[in-house]
Amino acid sequence: MSHPETATVRVAMWSGPRNLSTAMMRSFENRADCSVVDEPLYAAYLAATGLDHPGRDEVVASQPTDPAVVLAELVEGPLATPLQYQKHMTHHLLPGFVPGGPGGRGGPLGALRHAFLVRDPERVLTSYAKVRDEPTLEDLGLPQQVELFETHGGPVVDAADVLRDPRGTLGLLCAALGLAFDEAMLAWPAGPRGSDGVWAPHWYAGVEASTGFATDSPGAADPLPDRLRPLLERCRPYYDALAPYRLSPDTPPTP
Repeated sequence: MSHPETATVRVAMWSGPRNLSTAMMRSFENRADCSVVDEPLYAAYLAATGLDHPGRDEVVASQPTDPAVVLAELVEGPLATPLQYQKHMTHHLLPGFVPGGPGGRGGPLGALRHAFLVRDPERVLTSYAKVRDEPTLEDLGLPQQVELFETHGGPVVDAADVLRDPRGTLGLLCAALGLAFDEAMLAWPAGPRGSDGVWAPHWYAGVEASTGFATDSPGAADPLPDRLRPLLERCRPYYDALAPYRLSPDTPPTP
């Protein structure tokens, strides 16, 4: 897909949890031309659901809780750099946040340049079960991710491909977004960032210790608990709907 040249580019990357999403944010933020936004709908999601997440009160106080205000800022707010990378968790996009549902055809999300980060749901569930004993389909945001893709389109990258071949996969992603690839995306300084959400102390220890994409994520070979096999079967159709479109250096995407 070609993109018209514009003064600024706003990329909305839609991912579920445990999908390499924070490392991907680090990668883009290490570009000199890019600023990032970390999970801007998190406070609105917590306020709407009443869920008790680590640091909940801090999160709710740190961001607007009205999704319309958040989306207006993401689409129209001033930018300090030519490129803005928005790290979104798909499960934060609740029904009613966007007119017409998560896809919001014709709504404010149409002004963004969309991309999708996916991961084999067995690996997602194995990782997520270590922080939440009984994850649900709603925790993973897979239905919203598929709806967003079907509505807006955009490149799909798989976390496994990013880990296996960061340069090749990120090069394909940048080309699909109409961006030049930047070698700075492959390595970054360790430590926290001022752009990280206030929840970073609860979740970002691994990425704060990182300086690039590891060859594989920790615990990737751990077995899936048997109790989560029924949930895995519910997750697979959503992953399978997007996986054929992934930009793999070894596998041409489906036309």
